[in-house]
Formats: sequence, structure tokens, C-alpha cells
Amino acid sequence: MTGKNKIMDISELNILTRSISKELECTGFEVKPFKIGWYNDKVDKRFILPETYDTIGYLIISTPSMFENAFLPFISRQECTGVKDPLDQCVAHYFQQIKQKFPNFDIESIHDYELHPNHRPKVLVQTVAHVSGAAYFYQRSDVSEDPWDTKKKMCGVCIHPQYGGWFALRGVLIFKNIECPSLIQENPIDIISTREKRIELLEKFNYCWQDWTYRDLTETIEKYSEDQKQYFATLPKDRKELILSLKSKIKLQSEEIRGS
Repeated sequence: MTGKNKIMDISELNILTRSISKELECTGFEVKPFKIGWYNDKVDKRFILPETYDTIGYLIISTPSMFENAFLPFISRQECTGVKDPLDQCVAHYFQQIKQKFPNFDIESIHDYELHPNHRPKVLVQTVAHVSGAAYFYQRSDVSEDPWDTKKKMCGVCIHPQYGGWFALRGVLIFKNIECPSLIQENPIDIISTREKRIELLEKFNYCWQDWTYRDLTETIEKYSEDQKQYFATLPKDRKELILSLKSKIKLQSEEIRGS
């Protein structure tokens, strides 16, 4: 599909969304549609995306099950000897899979870690999560009369209504030739609603994010496995041995299944 943008009604967009979700079924990835205009309304002009207001994008979320359902099978099939992080390779694989499955659409993928030459992020995925309704982006501005020094930088963090902090925002897929004026914006669910809890969340995230506790301030339906925690707690430069260990574990489990 090239040339003039296609205008979809909401029923057509819902069919597309279900089709994308089906392609990612059982992988632990989830998608959430949004309008580029919603995002552009919230960001500084330096971060504005060039598409029209009603152009459709999809936020790609990895849930806790992504590690076992997508990543481990991916590394069991790949050498993973390059300089690129294997998890980034895995996500890129599934982004490319969506592009291949929908060849009639002009799809641009932007990963969460991608930067312009001046080191500015290509997309602010936490803002996308908020405007799409996928997860609430808690920031300093959400705390009335905040207790921190005005010179202190406090980074914001997204909390998901089902997964709490046990999820990640992997990037966006922009369907550059699709518009859906009838898509209605959903507000994200505010599950950290008190001033005290918001202070606790932002302090845990900014001061001690490595201990995982900020992720557990709400009830969750699923959390990272111990293998997944170990992977993310290991510096990328030190993950080679861990990946080899995980691949050996996968191979042993497969042999046990075949032998049973």
C-alpha cells in the first residue's frame, strides 16, 4: 500500500490490531495502538514525529513471559556472538516479522534505545505508553508539593495496571500510510494514586532501581522469572557466559522432553 494514506474506520483498525496480536501470540509481546498526534501533543518540539495527527502507531510491550516464550527460543536458534545485545536482536526479529507479515503497509520500526546522531532519543516510549493508555507514566509533576530539591533530577517511570513494574517498552511500529480519525484515546489507569505512594515509587526508582522494589508497589498477575532477573541484573558486557549457560539449560530440557 503506497501513495495516499488509507483512512480506516475503528472496526478495520480493530481487525488490524487483532491480526498483529495474533502474529505475536504466545510470545509475551503485546501491542497498543495510538495516534501519532497524541504523542506529538505531549512532547517537546525536538521529539515530534513527522507523521500526520491521525497516523497510527503501535506500542510494543514485553510482558514477563516474553523471556521464556520469545527470548529463550530465539537464543536457542541463534549463535548470538555479535556485538549487539541478544535481547535487542530478539526484539528486532519480531519487529521484522511484523513488517514481513504486513507487506502492504509502510511500517517504520523505532526501538526504545535508538538515538539520533546528536544522541537524542528517536521516540520517548514512556510518553507513548501514557498517551496510548497502556501504562501510567508517573513523573515529578504528578506529586503535589514534591519534597525534592529543585535542582534534583527525578526520572519518571511507567507502571502497568497488570504487570506493575515487571514489563518493558520495546519500541513502536508506525504504520505510516494508515490513519484512523475515529480511534478514541484511553486514559491510562492510575494505580499509584496517593501522593505518598508516588513519592515512594519515584524514590525507589531513582535511588535504588537495582533492587527491583519499585516494580512491586502494586498487585501483579506475573513477574520476571529468576533467570530473567539474573539476565537483566548482569551487565551486557558480562552476559556471554550467562547466555551460554541458558542455551545449555534449554538443550538439556529439550533432551529430557524427548527422552520422556
